Amino acid sequence: MSTLNQDLRVSYVQADLVWEDPIANCAQLEESIQDLQGLTDIIILPEMFSTGFSMSAVGAEMASGPTVQWMKLQASRLQVLLIGSLKIKESGQYYNRLLAVHPSGQIDSYDKRHLFRMGNEEAFYTAGNALCLISYKSWLIAPFICYDLRFPVWSRNVQLKYDLAIYVANWPAARTHAWSSLLRARAIENLAYVVGVNRVGIDGNQLEYEGASSIVSFKGEDLLPLSSNVSIQTQTLSFQALKDFREKFPAHLDADDFSISI
Repeated sequence: MSTLNQDLRVSYVQADLVWEDPIANCAQLEESIQDLQGLTDIIILPEMFSTGFSMSAVGAEMASGPTVQWMKLQASRLQVLLIGSLKIKESGQYYNRLLAVHPSGQIDSYDKRHLFRMGNEEAFYTAGNALCLISYKSWLIAPFICYDLRFPVWSRNVQLKYDLAIYVANWPAARTHAWSSLLRARAIENLAYVVGVNRVGIDGNQLEYEGASSIVSFKGEDLLPLSSNVSIQTQTLSFQALKDFREKFPAHLDADDFSISI
């Protein structure tokens, strides 16, 4: 758990992604986030922000590819932690990989653990097998991707190791109620802030997305109004408020011990 008391400004980008077109997506995202310079600490993009949620090699790149270099440039220019997932090809396999790019150029990464079989994701991508913990501005942040949200054991905040959980997603409109409900549940049970970043629009598979990106308090409260439009929202998270609540309501002290088999 973090020891310093520093507020954190978090921004999410709820975008309408261009199907399998990294150049177009990076261009429109770059234009949309430039006004955040000096106004936020973290910018979070949706899952597979460069291509949309596609099961093909189109738009996939190596770990040092052009989209990764674009992320490094934006993180440095804006002096933010820039987070989003994209298709990465490595050793002949494909990964839905979340990158957290620091202003310094340091990159923390997380490979999606739970692959969405109803969309045949497991037939194309390789599942990750390790959690990730990001340290930034005295906060500890746990990143996850979309379908991971349905698996509370994987997200379990054992011994309060993280202060903020982030879920980047392409979560279809047909299941928006589940998305919003699960984000609140993860926040409440883990005594942590939760940010869920989803896309809007219609993808190349004709699936509709209505956003409902959320920044949720450790009490399960939506800190910003939900939107179904292209939007960017910023919220300041109070570490002192989180610390005070954890001390007042230390439910984690009664949590069950368990282990995960992978």
